[in-house]
Amino acid sequence: MTLSIAFVGAGPTTLYTLAALLPAARAGLTVTVFEEAATAGLGSPYRPGWNDPAMLSNIASIEIPPVSETLLSWLRRLPRSECDALGLDPETADERTFVPRVALGAYFRDQFAVLAEDLRARGAEVEVLTGARVIDAAILEAGIRLTVATPRSPAQDRLFDYAVLATGHQWPSRQEARPGYFTSPWPAVGLSQIGPVAVGIRGSALTAIDAAIAVAAAHGRFERRDGRLVYATKPGAEGFGVTMMSRKGLLPEADFFFPLPHAPLSILTPEAMTALTAQADDRLLDNAFDLFKRELTLADPAYAADIGLEDADLETFSERYFQRRTAVDPFQWAEANLEEARFNHANRITVAWRDAILRMHEVMAAIAPYLTGDAFARFNTHLKPVFVDNYSSVPHESIERMLALHRAGRLDVRALGDDHQIDTRPPEGGAVLMTADGRRRHFPAFIEATGQRALSGLQFPFLTLLEQGVVQDQVQDEGAPATRGIRIDARFRPVAASGPVERLFCLSLPFIMGRHPFVQGVTSSHHIGQIVGATLAGFVTGIGPDRESEIGAGIGAFGPLTVEAA
Repeated sequence: MTLSIAFVGAGPTTLYTLAALLPAARAGLTVTVFEEAATAGLGSPYRPGWNDPAMLSNIASIEIPPVSETLLSWLRRLPRSECDALGLDPETADERTFVPRVALGAYFRDQFAVLAEDLRARGAEVEVLTGARVIDAAILEAGIRLTVATPRSPAQDRLFDYAVLATGHQWPSRQEARPGYFTSPWPAVGLSQIGPVAVGIRGSALTAIDAAIAVAAAHGRFERRDGRLVYATKPGAEGFGVTMMSRKGLLPEADFFFPLPHAPLSILTPEAMTALTAQADDRLLDNAFDLFKRELTLADPAYAADIGLEDADLETFSERYFQRRTAVDPFQWAEANLEEARFNHANRITVAWRDAILRMHEVMAAIAPYLTGDAFARFNTHLKPVFVDNYSSVPHESIERMLALHRAGRLDVRALGDDHQIDTRPPEGGAVLMTADGRRRHFPAFIEATGQRALSGLQFPFLTLLEQGVVQDQVQDEGAPATRGIRIDARFRPVAASGPVERLFCLSLPFIMGRHPFVQGVTSSHHIGQIVGATLAGFVTGIGPDRESEIGAGIGAFGPLTVEAA
């Protein structure tokens, strides 16, 4: 039996899908990978040039599902010269060390090469085409047609039995849309061209920190003096400064210690969520939140009592969760939180409530596809920010850098609330912040850094699939805005009017975030890859895909896991 599978994109999601497919690989299987970048395996969040060398990943070796070896074992066998080039110190690194994003990309690149050889050793034909851009896709009776363009040849059509669209994050095609106005921080090399001016950044979480670090690295350097990290500007960069702004004006917290593997949940379990979603009535969100409250109270009764969890509804819990931090200067909080996190790591102390929220977020995500428009808005406004704040804790060095920039007078964080405007089209370029009291502040450079958002079908990159009705918006209520991504089933197949499209899989993050609101990062790529790889393996072996119950369809495909923000 011969069978051909195409992968569009060669990042971590494709890597883990191929790893799950590997046991079924055999003669007659053809795997073709199309990667627009010059190197396969990196993924845009970890690609050189796309990321500044100073940017840190916020996932450690202990959390990364290995393919042929762990990140730490790979790091320890690298020649010292390569470690130095990647900003790594193998002598001090351990399984919980955070490495630069570009170093994690190099690890995935090497794992991809090993995996390709393993597939070939089992008899599969593997073709990896870099510099190849897939510009369209279509469903035909004979299979999936991909239209591919390369620098050396005009667009050509190629036909495959199955296709996996794993195009990753999707940012605006023009980073600097107007003079001084940047629609995203990526690629980071674009930010390095910003002059020593007042820089505004919309966002104050990990993406915003990455943007601030990229600009700061162009105008100065971080160095340790007497055991303390300091930032010194270069001569001529005296006008450089950054203001990060968000609704609450909070910095992310420092990475906290938690045991792995995760302990199972007792109340908010996958089985309990399956029972709730089977009813899917108007009380779904509140019923799920009740389970959340009970689980959190069981894990940490003192914390539950401290924030008044027993009488809290969804809205008041969200307010109380952030209340202590919003009442304190963000840099004072960051310094105290960093000291606590370091102590807990050194002594392997787990803060029970933090760990419980971390373990619950992916199980809670199971309700997302079943929420009506109003309930989905409540989920996104009040509960999702709590989970994201919890799992988006950042490396301790990232917090150190923010503190160093602030002490040097180069960084401020501002809480905007809801009553403000940002004009991104002022005649002088950049952007202008206008507050409720009438004050106006101009930023000659302004960066949008609020992270990846869910995209609608109209923004899907392959037009023919839209015209064929294969890609459709996921809309729960008539007239609701189409911001929930596209319709997919539990195996990540697009759902058209006639049902799931058997031969096509969509793993592109911006278009599946409506069903999987926390689907960002390496561990998400691993879980997606397990599901899709196992499904493809069933077709390769001729025994059919696994039963849906065996891949967790009842809870939206994922069980509890750790997700890092990209």
